[in-house]
Amino acid sequence: MSVISPADSIFLVSESREHPTHVGALQLFELPDGADEHFVRDLHAKLLTYTNLSPTFRKRPADPVSSLGQLWWTDDNDVDLEHHVRLAGLARPGRIRELLEYVSRAHSVLLDRHRPLWEYHVIDGVEDNRFAVYAKMHHSLADGVSAMRMVAASLSASPNGDTAPLWANRVRVKPKPTPNSPVHVAEGLTNYVRAVVPSTMSFGRILAGNVGRADARLPLPAPHSMFNVPITGSRRFAGQSWPLERLRAAAKKIGTRATINDVLLAMCSGALRRYLLSQNALPSKPLIAAVPVSVRAGDSDGGNAIGYALCNLGTHLPYPSDRMHTIITSMNKAKSTMAKQSKAQVQLMGATLQSAQTMLGALPGLGSIAPSVVNVVISNVPGPKEPLYMHGAQMLANYPLSIPLDYNALNITAISYAGNLDIGIVGCRKAVPGLQRLLEHLEASLAELE
Repeated sequence: MSVISPADSIFLVSESREHPTHVGALQLFELPDGADEHFVRDLHAKLLTYTNLSPTFRKRPADPVSSLGQLWWTDDNDVDLEHHVRLAGLARPGRIRELLEYVSRAHSVLLDRHRPLWEYHVIDGVEDNRFAVYAKMHHSLADGVSAMRMVAASLSASPNGDTAPLWANRVRVKPKPTPNSPVHVAEGLTNYVRAVVPSTMSFGRILAGNVGRADARLPLPAPHSMFNVPITGSRRFAGQSWPLERLRAAAKKIGTRATINDVLLAMCSGALRRYLLSQNALPSKPLIAAVPVSVRAGDSDGGNAIGYALCNLGTHLPYPSDRMHTIITSMNKAKSTMAKQSKAQVQLMGATLQSAQTMLGALPGLGSIAPSVVNVVISNVPGPKEPLYMHGAQMLANYPLSIPLDYNALNITAISYAGNLDIGIVGCRKAVPGLQRLLEHLEASLAELE
């Protein structure tokens, strides 16, 4: 067995039927020239032949039932690939609407903790000579950056290149023996507490230091919004792609050292403002976004290595230029604060932030009035710059699916790929009605910035 890090174990300990904590990706592929009607079925059969799994895809909690069992990994040496690698088909012509509905339902289902925590759905019958892959993996196994590295490694830069799926073991690594004595267990628990408690206390001091400060650019706690409610286990997903060149041009027009990420946040700010106005639910104070920031070393592999910057989205401001200025100022301040902290502090405080909202809402009798720490999570993950292929089929888009939480019912994640920014929006189906309209609002917001 191996000890699960505090940042990773939080995703296991906090999971429930209403709160699945897996992440996913919807990859859209174009069938190769000359492919017959059996291509996708044959591809699925080929994938099932990769039976030598990498260590990450053999991990499962040591005890799937007890809370203590969520602190240690054990290896499954008898993985049933037919359970994990699935073949599905849409009724032709297989519109994108039906594909998104399939993925919405699949993303709502918990992973089986008695097995390694991942699934891979190969989906046939997508309109316009396409097929899709929906892959999901528990967030305790990988964050967005490490997951993207796995995706890139599983595809080829050439239509004729060799490819092996996500789970294939590319490097033979001799496992390190981990003692399983009571002394080792006690040491693991002690180290866990030593890591988490200082992070929690530090997070509390930051909140206390910001609340009530008249000069604070970041209002804490965040205003209550329609997204800050208890959620159900049912999900809704929508995705769309935008050319990166449009975002670069908007950033250049804005000036003041605006980045593509700043433009993305401004797009989300305008879209959220439009959506909330349409629901007659726009707070008078600005929404606060948690923006994940990677602190991963270049040679790091797997696990979670992220911190969070808190960004004032300026959603109370009617003019796009004012919202943009607010976002740039807020993000620069957040980056400056994080630069003064160690990697461990940033990472552990990020893990604490992920659970703080749920913990506040879970207080007996206070769920509806507990202060909101953040209103929405908005993430931007760097991805491959060149087109990628799987067994000759070109990947056209790669839409991320992340994790809504209690009192954070909406998540927006973007991944750059081959000149586009692929944006995936996941929300609680009940708490965020008409979620797909956010795509139209994102386009309108970018047009304003142009």
